[in-house]
Amino acid sequence: MLKVGLTGGIGAGKSEVSRLLVRLGAVLIDADLIAREVVAPGTPGLAAVVDAFGQDVLAPDGGLDRPKLGSIVFADPEKLAVLNSIVHPLVGARSRELESAAAEDDVVIHDVPLLAENALRPLYDLVVVVDAGPETQLDRLVRLRGMTEADARARMAAQATREQRLGIADVVIDNDVPLEELEARVREVWADLVRRAYARKE
Repeated sequence: MLKVGLTGGIGAGKSEVSRLLVRLGAVLIDADLIAREVVAPGTPGLAAVVDAFGQDVLAPDGGLDRPKLGSIVFADPEKLAVLNSIVHPLVGARSRELESAAAEDDVVIHDVPLLAENALRPLYDLVVVVDAGPETQLDRLVRLRGMTEADARARMAAQATREQRLGIADVVIDNDVPLEELEARVREVWADLVRRAYARKE
């Protein structure tokens, strides 16, 4: 099994890369999806978040009001650290559980937005970073996700710098390119990952 950490700044296009890798045959473990799962209604994770931040972070249906919580934590590094201390251990435990179910010769892609921020590089055989310039990120967040420019800049500022992410990269995928170029690059990376996975078996 080859364990790959996939990361990139918000708006860099990491989700598109992970979709392409799955289409090529990767086993995907998506930290964002797991982060939603571990704070779903009725979970100990959600109870812990409400204990820390109050009933105001609950939506009318009893689920987590993510925009409300985001507006609280992304403006305050201490509150973000509190949230991370609740959610990250739960995500880590669930990720390990899913990884243990993968086959011996699988390429397992861990899609981890905060890989650099949380110093998780040692958990993976190699790290792939999806890279895009700050202006590209900002444009995508405002145009495609409907964020205000101020919110987009705050989200970007709360993450590791571009240089910090590139500093832990074994492989870089440039996503300041048209989709067809991105797809070609992802196919190249996939072929390399498969070669590495087979080399580990021998």
